[in-house]
Amino acid sequence: MEFHHLLKKIVQDGKTHAKWLNTLSFMENAGARKISKCEHPILVSEIQLKHAAEEHRHAYYLKKQIGKINPELCKTYENSELLAPIATRQYLHSLDIKACRYLQEAFQLSKEDLKYAAYLFVTYAIEVRADELYPVYQQALTEESSRIMVKSIILEEEGHLEEMINQLNEFSADWKLHAEHILTIEKELHEAWINAVTEDVEQLSYA
Repeated sequence: MEFHHLLKKIVQDGKTHAKWLNTLSFMENAGARKISKCEHPILVSEIQLKHAAEEHRHAYYLKKQIGKINPELCKTYENSELLAPIATRQYLHSLDIKACRYLQEAFQLSKEDLKYAAYLFVTYAIEVRADELYPVYQQALTEESSRIMVKSIILEEEGHLEEMINQLNEFSADWKLHAEHILTIEKELHEAWINAVTEDVEQLSYA
């Protein structure tokens, strides 16, 4: 199913839409926790703290939007309250592991330096994806005259991407070459996730 068509289908059904918002909230929260986990015990930059804080705020904002559909829906991140829960939980974790494996081979880094490199490249890949996903979602919301909006997230994610590029320029002169490898890994995982979400949505529509 084409992505815009999938999102239109999700937005048109309240319970499915609540699960989608909750799934995005879970992923934003998982991203924030990954960023915090990658922090050096002493050498933590202001920008890294800013990213973690903003991802946590996105998770909270998306969770709060569920109340506009039904305040009783999706109060936790239990499997029954997420779309494609297994693929959703594996997506970022698998990206992190595969990216670390590649970066270690490419740069031969210490444990702390590998954490930082993973933060840079994984966050970059996620921001590239967010820059594609949220505008399509917002378009579907606008077309359905939904009370829910993600415009504020779109603006912040654009800023994040710019900040990640600046940090990557400082990290390595040929970062784009390595980023292409990470983006290829992410694309494969994203497609698997979207396929699982599509399957879940189709099952829910027949339930």
